[in-house]
Parts: sequence; structure tokens; C-alpha cells
Amino acid sequence: MSTQLATRSTPTGHRSLRDRQGNAPRRTRFNTFSTGVLTIAMAIAMVPLFLIIGYVAYRGYGVIGWDFFTQNEPPYRREGGGYAAGFFGTLYIMLLSIAMAVPLGIATAIYLVEYGTGRFALVIRFFTDVMTGIPSIFVGLFVYGLLVSGWVTWGFGTFVAAVAIAIIMLPIVTRAAEEMLKLVPDEWRNASFGLGAGKAQTILRTVLPAAAPGITTGVMLAIARGIGETAPLILTALGASWIVTSLQGDPQGAVPLQIYDGARQAFEAGIERAFGGALSLFGLVLIMVVGARLIGARANKRKG
Repeated sequence: MSTQLATRSTPTGHRSLRDRQGNAPRRTRFNTFSTGVLTIAMAIAMVPLFLIIGYVAYRGYGVIGWDFFTQNEPPYRREGGGYAAGFFGTLYIMLLSIAMAVPLGIATAIYLVEYGTGRFALVIRFFTDVMTGIPSIFVGLFVYGLLVSGWVTWGFGTFVAAVAIAIIMLPIVTRAAEEMLKLVPDEWRNASFGLGAGKAQTILRTVLPAAAPGITTGVMLAIARGIGETAPLILTALGASWIVTSLQGDPQGAVPLQIYDGARQAFEAGIERAFGGALSLFGLVLIMVVGARLIGARANKRKG
């Protein structure tokens, strides 16, 4: 369809910017319609999220208090108490998982970006992508068969649970670190080589510091993913209602496990504590995600 141009022109012979093409009203109406449809779609997509947050906050807000973080859980039918054992176990498991997954993930990303150019790098990258999509229950079953009651019979405990969570976090850390390392300009590497630095010095003193904010963001998102996992912990940590400090050999508690156990029994007090645990866990994940966004935004601001 041909367009109709207005006849008004400026003294220089150019068309005035105030003139509108013949199909401009139609495009304006289509743009308004598309904006409205997308806004409604976004609102519909946000409804389940707000319903979940609102309902969990409504049910769990009443049990949140100092005692909830410092006391162990009583029998399900009794009110009061808290998830101290779960918070301690979750922190214990996550610290070990971070110690396993973060160094290994960053080292793998460095190899892929700085050294890996052959088929071996392609294989690593392929399996990293595959691991990202593996259901977490498969990871729990694998660790159960390998370390809990299989090739090695270590039983349930903190260490095997941390191994399962670290396996889930590892591909996330690796892919995030790889993408951040790729963003470091090659000119920075060449400048470092020109100043006499070796490969290792360039990586440690130029590439990694430049990519550190983005890598930190990826690590925090991986932690947010790992801290809410339940399925692998059922097969590795098993759960406990008291604080367990041993590294291995005794079942370990975790907030997701206490939520799972509390929500599927019949007593109202235990169910309310489960909602309180879910609200606390949501708060922790929200803090992680917001922190990751702030770090990423600050890094982008510095680059700008």
C-alpha cells in the first residue's frame, strides 16, 4: 500500500517533522492495542506470583519472630518453637556447597574461555548445558546411589547433601562465569601481554577482576537456586529437628525439608510453621536476587 505524504514543506524543501504519513493513525492505534495486550498479558502472568506471595505471607507472618529463628521445632500439634535446626542446617550445607561449586565453576569457565578450543571444550560446554536442565531429584538419586547407600556407604549427612546442592549450582556458576569472561575485551588481555605479563597473571590480575561483578551476580543466583532445593535433600540430608554439627553420618536438617514435613501433616500449628518457613525462605531468595541485581547494575554503571 502506498503511503501518502503531506504537501507541506520547510523553506529548505524538506518535509516538516510535524507532518504525518497517511498510515500514521493506523500505526498509532495498532501500537496502542499492542501495548494494551502486552500489559494485560504481563498482569495475568504476575497474578500467580502475587497470589503465592500474598497467601504465604498471610499464613506465615504470624509465626515469624525471634523464637522462630532460635528455637527447635516442637511436636507438630504444639504451637511455638521454630526452625533453628533447619536454618542452621541450610547455612551449613550452603557454605559447603559454595566452597565446592564456586571455585570449580569459575575454574571451568576460565578453561573454556582462555584455554579450551578443541573438542574437549565442546564436550564440557555441552554437558554443562545438559546439567543445567537436569531435574534436581535425579541429582539427589545419583548422590544417594553414589555416596549414601551405593558405591560408598557414608549414610545421610551434611557433606553428601552439600555435594548434591553443589552439583546443581555448578553449571549455573560455570555458564555465568563463562559469559562474563567472554565480555572482557581482548584489548585488555593484549595490553597486559604487552606489559610483559604472562597468561596466568593476565587472567588473575586483569580478566578476573574485570569480570568479578558479573561472576558474583551468577554465584548469588546459583545460591538462590540451591537454597530452595528440596528433592535432593530428601535423599541425602534426610532431615532433623535438632541442630546437627557433625559433617557426616547423622541426618541433617534444612528449612525446605521442615517445610515439606510440616505441610503434609494434619496439625494446624505445624502447618503454620511450614508457611513461616516458606516465607523466611522466600525472603532469603529475594535478598539474594535483589543483591545480584544491585551488583549487576552497579557494574554496568561503572562500565558506562
